[in-house]
Amino acid sequence: MIQPRTLLKVADNSGAKVIRVFKILGGTRRRYAHLGDVVVASVQTAEPRKQIKKKDKVRAVIVRTKAPVRRSDGSYVRFDENAAVVVDGFNPRGGRIFGPIPIELREKGFGKIISLAEEVV
Repeated sequence: MIQPRTLLKVADNSGAKVIRVFKILGGTRRRYAHLGDVVVASVQTAEPRKQIKKKDKVRAVIVRTKAPVRRSDGSYVRFDENAAVVVDGFNPRGGRIFGPIPIELREKGFGKIISLAEEVV
């Protein structure tokens, strides 16, 4: 469960390293974000000489959460960290995606992120 002021690791090579969530899209009083939800965040730390700088406002999709997510077959999947991928519409802004990515993102319309991922679980 991701909520405002949560720090997220960025799982792509867009230039941002850590982002802080300040809005969860999808409802007026939406309190928590889960896998596949889009959030608005500000960049806290960034790599030098990249397209995304510190203090930029970005949209990101949640790709990993510490909270377990129940799958349709009854199993659960959870990760060691909370992570997101910076997006522009439904396409990632970076060219590479790092770490495991859950297959549930395909149903939410983020097939491009699945195709760039090195490991799909």
